[in-house]
Amino acid sequence: MKTAHENEAAKEELVSALLSFLPREQVTTNQTILEQHSKDESYHTASLPDLVVFPTSADEVSDVMRLAQKYQVPVVPFGVGSSLEGHTIPYEHGITIDFSLMNKVLEVREDNFLVKVQPGVTRSQLNKELKKYGLFFPVDPGADATLGGMAATNASGTTSVKYGVMRDQVRDLEVVLADGEIIHTGSLAAKSSSGYHLNGLFIGSEGTLGCFTELTLRVYGIPEFTMAGRATFKTVDDAVGAVVSILQAGIPIARVELVDEESIHQVNLFSETSYKEQPTLFLEFHGNEAGLTQDVEFMKVIVADHNCDGIEFETDTAARNQLWDARHNLAYAYVHGYPGRKLMVTDVCVPISELAGAISHSREGLQALNLTGGITGHVGDGNFHALIMLDLDNPEEIKSAEKFNEMIVMYALERGGTCTGEHGVGIGKQKYQEKEHGKALRVMEKIKSVLDPNNILNPNKIIKTKGQGESQ
Repeated sequence: MKTAHENEAAKEELVSALLSFLPREQVTTNQTILEQHSKDESYHTASLPDLVVFPTSADEVSDVMRLAQKYQVPVVPFGVGSSLEGHTIPYEHGITIDFSLMNKVLEVREDNFLVKVQPGVTRSQLNKELKKYGLFFPVDPGADATLGGMAATNASGTTSVKYGVMRDQVRDLEVVLADGEIIHTGSLAAKSSSGYHLNGLFIGSEGTLGCFTELTLRVYGIPEFTMAGRATFKTVDDAVGAVVSILQAGIPIARVELVDEESIHQVNLFSETSYKEQPTLFLEFHGNEAGLTQDVEFMKVIVADHNCDGIEFETDTAARNQLWDARHNLAYAYVHGYPGRKLMVTDVCVPISELAGAISHSREGLQALNLTGGITGHVGDGNFHALIMLDLDNPEEIKSAEKFNEMIVMYALERGGTCTGEHGVGIGKQKYQEKEHGKALRVMEKIKSVLDPNNILNPNKIIKTKGQGESQ
């Protein structure tokens, strides 16, 4: 083991080497900046990187990777730190690559419904640029995350029931590999039968296989007409049953979000709304006005069969925005409502037919373990979340939360689901990879070892590597 003096000397040597090709303002060991890059939005324990670099091009990222390979230094890519399973926490220290200076929308090909962006572009930034072309990017995870980070975790969100997840939107990635080589994983074509599907391999790899330096994404025309509304139900089972029936009927719903009664209570306190504190579906439909009117009338008949207590629709833009702001701000509503506590958000995804049982099981688990929190989710695709407010100074409460997390994960896996529908693995869901993937995990480990033989890219995330320090 190196002494503190040896570690400091090695860090100074690394900084000096980086400054041979990067300007001084793009390399920092400033304590405040290191602390900003030591954590994400999760409850996992923070850990400082040795230094942070801010590249401006793929070539600079390539040079950083070549240097990291030479010095055998870990590298962790970083967007805005909005991840929820410890993805960007550098437990092995080393270099954090912050992509905030690579934040340009490079090209809009409106005739092909494509856009080319750098990884530091955020979702809201992209949609602001696309609006002038009558286009929008649909993946909406709630947080204003970067597109690079969203691809790294295969993000989804409220609109996935209609438009799909991040993996469905990516046509091409420019990726810097562990040895500094720059490759492209796709093309501009809408489909291809040529070669292995490298887009699918790299999306969701969480920085463990390469650093994304450019993304070509599919975009969509802004709908002619949009309707949004809220439907309240007597029970969560009624609400989930209504969603299943809506999907079975083939109604083209764009968003359908479940918020349980405890969470509606927090929404009302935080957003100053007066919604009924009952299980609620937040709904949105995209299309033409005549078609949507028909669809909504049919939907009203369906939800009435599932004990719907009431349904209200909004077509005015401001009212729709208020409704979805209330849903998106749910996590902040919990944080605001329980000062001094830390939010733990977990997610699983199950087949639609198992969703009602999974949510009921989760609610029973929260009550049995005496945990404070609520349940919400993108129920149109079987994905739901539990939001738990934790006292990090209470070891028993943390144990109860971990027990709850394992309980809902095992329930999902035993019914053909997955331990994470959109948050990703990071370190929080790493322990479930063997159970979920079995022998396929060995294939993933082989891919990792071929592309990153010295294990410098975001080490100890997704794949557990022997001999590495334990993360929290």
